[in-house]
Amino acid sequence: MQRVPVGERLPTLEDVARVAGVSRATVSRVINGIRNVDPQLHEMVWDAVGRTGYVPNRMARSLVTRRTGTVALVVSDSEAHDDDPFMSRFFADPYFGRVVGGLMSVLRQAGVQLALQIVGSDDGRQRLVGDLRNGQADGVIVLSLPAVDALPRMLTEGGVPAVLIGRPAEPVPINYVDLANETGATLAAEHLLGRGCKRIGMISGPADVPASHDRISGFRRATAKHGHGWVPIVAGNFTQESGEAAMRSLLAESPDLDGVFVANDLMAVGALVALRDAGRRVPDDVAIVGFDDSSAALSAAPPLTTVRHPLEDMAAEAARLLLARIEDPQMRPSSVIYEPTLVLRRSA
Repeated sequence: MQRVPVGERLPTLEDVARVAGVSRATVSRVINGIRNVDPQLHEMVWDAVGRTGYVPNRMARSLVTRRTGTVALVVSDSEAHDDDPFMSRFFADPYFGRVVGGLMSVLRQAGVQLALQIVGSDDGRQRLVGDLRNGQADGVIVLSLPAVDALPRMLTEGGVPAVLIGRPAEPVPINYVDLANETGATLAAEHLLGRGCKRIGMISGPADVPASHDRISGFRRATAKHGHGWVPIVAGNFTQESGEAAMRSLLAESPDLDGVFVANDLMAVGALVALRDAGRRVPDDVAIVGFDDSSAALSAAPPLTTVRHPLEDMAAEAARLLLARIEDPQMRPSSVIYEPTLVLRRSA
């Protein structure tokens, strides 16, 4: 194939777009694996890549582009300490490994490294944004755990390419990938009611966290449609210990419970411990539905019926969005929402 001459410089996205006869944004989306590109355009772009000799490997072009070939995964966690990040509760949750695996499935192919940083204070967030603006990384994937977190807005106002996993707590012009959490909670409620549970409750996450709020709303709406005007709900903080404590509180408040939706699998494992200590059999006496479909659901006794949260796919999409945003700083913020599914096992 004869190369299209572009002079002594390295070929650019603009060269590929000119040869393919498409926009620069379309080239960026194709090269970075963004979905919903017409197959014919996809073929035209890759043909133009070959004709121009464009190399989409960021590491190979780092000296010219002044990029680091690195993106940061930032966990913004109000319970973490900036000087001792590995004490964060986040590392006890299988959620973390699934996110990293999904990110690396895309970044590795693009020749991009992943750096991890955890921030737990306002000063830490300010230092992080300053470091990113000074070129420490080309962009950032954010996992924001606090109910109110200034980091997403600080990143957008600082001009740092960023993608959030999970809906931002406040309106911010930032790319994000999220799950239809209300739908997932509805699936759980309808399954419990459909199997004949009459007195159901919920163990939620913190109510002021967007994902938790949506799961509570979906659960309440679904149960109300079936005539349950009130259901007991006790909040945990997504840890196994908090799930155990919340289950004990639910039993004390409503000892005749026969079905419980738990807002993540780790808390559901804790709930199983509390039920076992109370002499309640699962699912004979109390049916349990978790949320995430994590390794904790498989290792639980009995294995958990749970709502699947496709974290690996969501993280991979977040990585593709970030790479596209790095290539095209003028890209408009977009959102991608995934649909949950119910995975049936033995707890309900």
